[in-house]
Amino acid sequence: MEWYEALILGLVQGFTEFLPVSSSGHLELGNALLKIQTGENLTFAVVVHGATVLSILIVFFKEIKSLLADSLQFRWNESTKYLGKILFSLIPVILIGLFFRDQVESLFTGNILLVGSMLLVTAALLIIAGRKAPGTRNISLMHSFIIGIAQAVAVLPGLSRSGATITTGLLLGNKRDEVTRFSFLMVLIPVIGINLLDLLTGDLKSENAIGWGPLLIGFLSALISGLIACNWMIAIVRKGKLIWFGLYCLIIGTVAIVTSLF
Repeated sequence: MEWYEALILGLVQGFTEFLPVSSSGHLELGNALLKIQTGENLTFAVVVHGATVLSILIVFFKEIKSLLADSLQFRWNESTKYLGKILFSLIPVILIGLFFRDQVESLFTGNILLVGSMLLVTAALLIIAGRKAPGTRNISLMHSFIIGIAQAVAVLPGLSRSGATITTGLLLGNKRDEVTRFSFLMVLIPVIGINLLDLLTGDLKSENAIGWGPLLIGFLSALISGLIACNWMIAIVRKGKLIWFGLYCLIIGTVAIVTSLF
Protein backbone atom coordinates (compact mmCIF):
# COMPACT_ATOMS: atom_id res chain seq x y z
CA MET A 1 0.00 0.00 0.00
CA GLU A 2 1.35 3.41 -0.98
CA TRP A 3 1.26 6.36 1.42
CA TYR A 4 -1.27 8.28 -0.67
CA GLU A 5 -3.57 5.24 -0.73
CA ALA A 6 -3.39 5.07 3.07
CA LEU A 7 -4.13 8.80 3.27
CA ILE A 8 -7.17 8.53 1.01
CA LEU A 9 -8.59 5.43 2.74
CA GLY A 10 -7.91 6.93 6.18
CA LEU A 11 -9.84 10.05 5.26
CA VAL A 12 -12.64 7.94 3.81
CA GLN A 13 -12.86 5.88 7.00
CA GLY A 14 -12.76 8.88 9.32
CA PHE A 15 -15.43 10.87 7.51
CA THR A 16 -17.75 8.01 6.61
CA GLU A 17 -17.60 6.27 9.99
CA PHE A 18 -19.67 9.05 11.54
CA LEU A 19 -21.44 10.53 8.54
CA PRO A 20 -24.35 8.23 7.59
CA VAL A 21 -22.92 7.04 4.28
CA SER A 22 -21.31 3.68 5.29
CA SER A 23 -17.58 3.57 6.02
CA SER A 24 -17.39 -0.14 5.14
CA GLY A 25 -19.08 0.46 1.81
CA HIS A 26 -16.80 3.36 0.92
CA LEU A 27 -13.71 1.40 1.96
CA GLU A 28 -14.84 -1.45 -0.29
CA LEU A 29 -15.32 1.00 -3.15
CA GLY A 30 -11.95 2.59 -2.37
CA ASN A 31 -10.21 -0.78 -2.30
CA ALA A 32 -11.76 -1.70 -5.64
CA LEU A 33 -10.77 1.61 -7.25
CA LEU A 34 -7.23 1.55 -5.84
CA LYS A 35 -6.94 -2.23 -6.44
CA ILE A 36 -5.70 -2.94 -2.90
CA GLN A 37 -5.43 -6.59 -1.95
CA THR A 38 -7.97 -7.89 0.57
CA GLY A 39 -5.23 -9.39 2.73
CA GLU A 40 -3.79 -5.95 3.32
CA ASN A 41 -7.21 -4.50 4.00
CA LEU A 42 -7.78 -6.41 7.27
CA THR A 43 -4.71 -4.94 8.97
CA PHE A 44 -5.43 -1.45 7.69
CA ALA A 45 -9.12 -1.66 8.65
CA VAL A 46 -8.24 -2.49 12.26
CA VAL A 47 -5.84 0.47 12.46
CA VAL A 48 -8.24 3.05 11.04
CA HIS A 49 -11.14 1.73 13.14
CA GLY A 50 -8.93 2.19 16.19
CA ALA A 51 -8.40 5.80 15.11
CA THR A 52 -12.14 6.45 14.85
CA VAL A 53 -12.69 4.91 18.29
CA LEU A 54 -10.13 7.34 19.67
CA SER A 55 -11.96 10.24 18.02
CA ILE A 56 -15.19 9.21 19.81
CA LEU A 57 -13.34 9.03 23.12
CA ILE A 58 -12.02 12.55 22.57
CA VAL A 59 -15.34 14.10 21.49
CA PHE A 60 -17.37 12.43 24.25
CA PHE A 61 -14.63 12.45 26.90
CA LYS A 62 -16.66 14.35 29.51
CA GLU A 63 -19.76 12.16 29.02
CA ILE A 64 -17.76 8.93 29.18
CA LYS A 65 -15.84 10.10 32.24
CA SER A 66 -19.08 11.04 34.00
CA LEU A 67 -20.76 7.72 33.10
CA LEU A 68 -17.85 5.66 34.39
CA ALA A 69 -17.41 7.74 37.55
CA ASP A 70 -21.11 7.47 38.46
CA SER A 71 -21.23 3.77 37.63
CA LEU A 72 -18.24 2.99 39.87
CA GLN A 73 -20.33 4.15 42.81
CA PHE A 74 -22.19 0.86 42.34
CA ARG A 75 -25.58 2.51 42.69
CA TRP A 76 -28.62 2.23 40.44
CA ASN A 77 -28.55 5.77 39.08
CA GLU A 78 -29.06 7.36 35.66
CA SER A 79 -25.53 6.54 34.54
CA THR A 80 -25.81 2.84 35.41
CA LYS A 81 -29.19 2.71 33.68
CA TYR A 82 -27.66 4.27 30.58
CA LEU A 83 -24.73 1.85 30.57
CA GLY A 84 -27.21 -0.97 31.02
CA LYS A 85 -29.04 0.17 27.87
CA ILE A 86 -25.76 0.27 25.95
CA LEU A 87 -24.87 -3.25 27.09
CA PHE A 88 -28.36 -4.49 26.23
CA SER A 89 -28.03 -2.99 22.74
CA LEU A 90 -24.87 -5.03 22.17
CA ILE A 91 -26.58 -8.43 22.36
CA PRO A 92 -27.46 -8.63 18.62
CA VAL A 93 -23.99 -7.64 17.38
CA ILE A 94 -22.31 -9.99 19.87
CA LEU A 95 -24.41 -12.88 18.55
CA ILE A 96 -23.44 -11.95 14.99
CA GLY A 97 -19.78 -11.82 15.99
CA LEU A 98 -19.86 -15.16 17.80
CA PHE A 99 -21.78 -17.22 15.26
CA PHE A 100 -21.55 -15.47 11.90
CA ARG A 101 -18.19 -13.67 11.83
CA ASP A 102 -16.73 -15.79 9.02
CA GLN A 103 -19.84 -15.30 6.91
CA VAL A 104 -19.73 -11.55 7.47
CA GLU A 105 -16.04 -11.30 6.60
CA SER A 106 -16.69 -13.26 3.41
CA LEU A 107 -18.86 -10.37 2.22
CA PHE A 108 -15.89 -7.98 2.17
CA THR A 109 -14.48 -9.16 -1.15
CA GLY A 110 -15.10 -6.15 -3.35
CA ASN A 111 -18.71 -7.05 -4.14
CA ILE A 112 -19.68 -3.67 -5.57
CA LEU A 113 -23.21 -4.80 -6.42
CA LEU A 114 -23.88 -5.65 -2.76
CA VAL A 115 -22.34 -2.38 -1.58
CA GLY A 116 -24.46 -0.39 -4.04
CA SER A 117 -27.65 -2.20 -3.01
CA MET A 118 -27.02 -1.56 0.69
CA LEU A 119 -26.25 2.10 -0.02
CA LEU A 120 -29.72 2.36 -1.54
CA VAL A 121 -31.18 0.87 1.66
CA THR A 122 -29.19 3.45 3.65
CA ALA A 123 -30.55 6.19 1.39
CA ALA A 124 -34.13 5.07 1.97
CA LEU A 125 -33.68 5.07 5.76
CA LEU A 126 -32.11 8.53 5.77
CA ILE A 127 -34.74 10.08 3.51
CA ILE A 128 -37.62 8.61 5.53
CA ALA A 129 -36.11 9.60 8.90
CA GLY A 130 -35.14 13.02 7.57
CA ARG A 131 -38.80 13.80 6.85
CA LYS A 132 -39.97 12.74 10.31
CA ALA A 133 -40.81 15.31 12.96
CA PRO A 134 -38.40 15.52 15.94
CA GLY A 135 -39.09 12.96 18.66
CA THR A 136 -39.55 13.68 22.34
CA ARG A 137 -38.75 10.32 23.96
CA ASN A 138 -35.69 9.18 25.84
CA ILE A 139 -34.25 5.85 24.70
CA SER A 140 -35.92 2.99 26.59
CA LEU A 141 -34.48 -0.46 27.23
CA MET A 142 -36.56 -1.97 24.42
CA HIS A 143 -35.62 0.82 22.03
CA SER A 144 -31.93 0.26 22.84
CA PHE A 145 -32.32 -3.39 21.82
CA ILE A 146 -34.05 -2.46 18.56
CA ILE A 147 -31.29 0.05 17.79
CA GLY A 148 -28.83 -2.75 18.60
CA ILE A 149 -30.50 -4.95 15.97
CA ALA A 150 -30.00 -2.14 13.45
CA GLN A 151 -26.33 -2.00 14.38
CA ALA A 152 -25.98 -5.76 13.91
CA VAL A 153 -27.61 -5.67 10.47
CA ALA A 154 -25.33 -2.78 9.52
CA VAL A 155 -22.31 -5.12 9.43
CA LEU A 156 -23.28 -5.52 5.76
CA PRO A 157 -20.93 -3.44 3.56
CA GLY A 158 -22.77 -0.41 2.28
CA LEU A 159 -25.32 -0.26 5.09
CA SER A 160 -24.27 2.66 7.28
CA ARG A 161 -23.94 1.81 10.97
CA SER A 162 -24.49 5.37 12.16
CA GLY A 163 -27.21 5.84 9.57
CA ALA A 164 -29.02 2.64 10.57
CA THR A 165 -28.82 3.23 14.32
CA ILE A 166 -29.65 6.94 14.24
CA THR A 167 -32.55 6.58 11.80
CA THR A 168 -33.94 3.64 13.79
CA GLY A 169 -33.85 5.71 16.97
CA LEU A 170 -35.47 8.67 15.24
CA LEU A 171 -38.22 6.53 13.70
CA LEU A 172 -38.94 5.20 17.20
CA GLY A 173 -39.63 8.79 18.28
CA ASN A 174 -36.50 9.41 20.35
CA LYS A 175 -34.81 12.79 20.79
CA ARG A 176 -32.27 13.68 18.13
CA ASP A 177 -29.39 14.55 20.47
CA GLU A 178 -30.02 11.47 22.58
CA VAL A 179 -30.06 9.14 19.58
CA THR A 180 -26.82 10.58 18.18
CA ARG A 181 -25.03 10.27 21.50
CA PHE A 182 -26.27 6.71 22.00
CA SER A 183 -25.28 5.70 18.46
CA PHE A 184 -21.70 6.86 18.93
CA LEU A 185 -21.21 5.44 22.42
CA MET A 186 -22.73 2.03 21.63
CA VAL A 187 -20.11 1.31 18.96
CA LEU A 188 -17.12 1.67 21.29
CA ILE A 189 -17.28 -1.75 22.93
CA PRO A 190 -17.81 -3.81 19.74
CA VAL A 191 -15.01 -2.12 17.79
CA ILE A 192 -12.56 -2.27 20.70
CA GLY A 193 -13.53 -5.89 21.30
CA ILE A 194 -13.02 -6.91 17.67
CA ASN A 195 -9.63 -5.20 17.52
CA LEU A 196 -8.49 -6.86 20.74
CA LEU A 197 -9.72 -10.24 19.50
CA ASP A 198 -7.75 -9.86 16.28
CA LEU A 199 -4.64 -8.95 18.25
CA LEU A 200 -5.01 -11.86 20.68
CA THR A 201 -5.82 -14.48 18.06
CA GLY A 202 -3.14 -13.32 15.65
CA ASP A 203 -5.59 -12.76 12.82
CA LEU A 204 -3.79 -9.61 11.69
CA LYS A 205 -1.28 -9.79 8.89
CA SER A 206 2.28 -8.70 9.58
CA GLU A 207 2.80 -4.96 9.40
CA ASN A 208 5.36 -5.70 6.67
CA ALA A 209 2.48 -6.41 4.30
CA ILE A 210 1.67 -2.71 4.34
CA GLY A 211 4.49 -0.96 6.15
CA TRP A 212 4.52 1.19 9.26
CA GLY A 213 4.50 4.43 7.25
CA PRO A 214 1.16 3.87 5.49
CA LEU A 215 -0.36 2.50 8.70
CA LEU A 216 0.64 5.65 10.60
CA ILE A 217 -0.62 7.93 7.82
CA GLY A 218 -3.90 6.01 7.69
CA PHE A 219 -4.29 6.23 11.47
CA LEU A 220 -3.65 9.98 11.68
CA SER A 221 -5.83 10.83 8.68
CA ALA A 222 -8.69 8.70 10.09
CA LEU A 223 -8.30 10.29 13.53
CA ILE A 224 -8.34 13.89 12.31
CA SER A 225 -11.16 13.38 9.81
CA GLY A 226 -13.07 11.38 12.44
CA LEU A 227 -12.90 14.27 14.90
CA ILE A 228 -14.25 16.65 12.26
CA ALA A 229 -17.00 14.28 11.10
CA CYS A 230 -18.14 13.33 14.62
CA ASN A 231 -18.76 16.94 15.60
CA TRP A 232 -20.30 17.65 12.22
CA MET A 233 -22.69 14.71 12.52
CA ILE A 234 -23.95 15.89 15.91
CA ALA A 235 -24.87 19.25 14.36
CA ILE A 236 -26.41 17.61 11.28
CA VAL A 237 -28.79 15.38 13.25
CA ARG A 238 -29.74 18.27 15.52
CA LYS A 239 -30.75 20.30 12.46
CA GLY A 240 -32.53 17.38 10.79
CA LYS A 241 -30.46 17.47 7.58
CA LEU A 242 -30.17 13.70 7.05
CA ILE A 243 -32.07 13.79 3.76
CA TRP A 244 -29.06 15.27 1.93
CA PHE A 245 -26.95 12.28 2.89
CA GLY A 246 -29.78 10.07 1.74
CA LEU A 247 -29.59 11.66 -1.70
CA TYR A 248 -25.81 11.22 -1.70
CA CYS A 249 -26.13 7.50 -0.87
CA LEU A 250 -28.79 7.18 -3.56
CA ILE A 251 -26.42 8.59 -6.19
CA ILE A 252 -23.32 6.63 -5.07
CA GLY A 253 -25.33 3.42 -4.68
CA THR A 254 -26.81 3.75 -8.15
CA VAL A 255 -23.39 4.45 -9.67
CA ALA A 256 -21.92 1.43 -7.87
CA ILE A 257 -24.67 -0.88 -9.12
CA VAL A 258 -24.40 0.36 -12.70
CA THR A 259 -20.60 0.04 -12.58
CA SER A 260 -20.77 -3.52 -11.25
CA LEU A 261 -23.19 -4.55 -14.01
CA PHE A 262 -21.44 -2.92 -16.96
